[in-house]
Amino acid sequence: MPPKLPRLMKPVVLVGMMGAGKSAVGLALSRMLDVDFLDSDEALVKAANMSIAEIFERDGEAFFRKRETEVIDRLLTGAPAVLSTGGGAFMSEGNRALISEKGVSLWLKADLELLWNRVKHKTTRPLLQTDDPRATLAEIYEARDPIYALADLSVEAQEDYSIEDMAEAVCNRLVEAGIVEG
Repeated sequence: MPPKLPRLMKPVVLVGMMGAGKSAVGLALSRMLDVDFLDSDEALVKAANMSIAEIFERDGEAFFRKRETEVIDRLLTGAPAVLSTGGGAFMSEGNRALISEKGVSLWLKADLELLWNRVKHKTTRPLLQTDDPRATLAEIYEARDPIYALADLSVEAQEDYSIEDMAEAVCNRLVEAGIVEG
């Protein structure tokens, strides 16, 4: 008889700063658990047929955040899956309540230096298109850190972790919390 696969009991919503690894770790985790991987930013881009930067530029952040909530709600309906959210999604009290009602939030916690090393060469981060992106990242980090701390669970990133190492640490945390069985 083949070994029993771990079973995800409810959707897992990965939250955290840009560069924390929500998409990469989420994809690896979904493979480990043999469930779908969903990405709220990707779903938004597909629905709008434009990039997040273009949505921000054309319609503004408030419009984007409203559409983001609708997408998260839709993605949390159905079979348990791993959902990666945009860095600002968890800032909304409504999104936090929605995530809490339909799934479990897990904060991929990474320190500022690690985050900066991961995002400093990327041009796809609309919030970092400033004169001093490092200082902007630090401001965002300081503002969001206490909110991310409200997540149901957290796993701390280590600089020497591979994506698979981090996904395994997340899976172990989910097992400890009873969100993954088997």
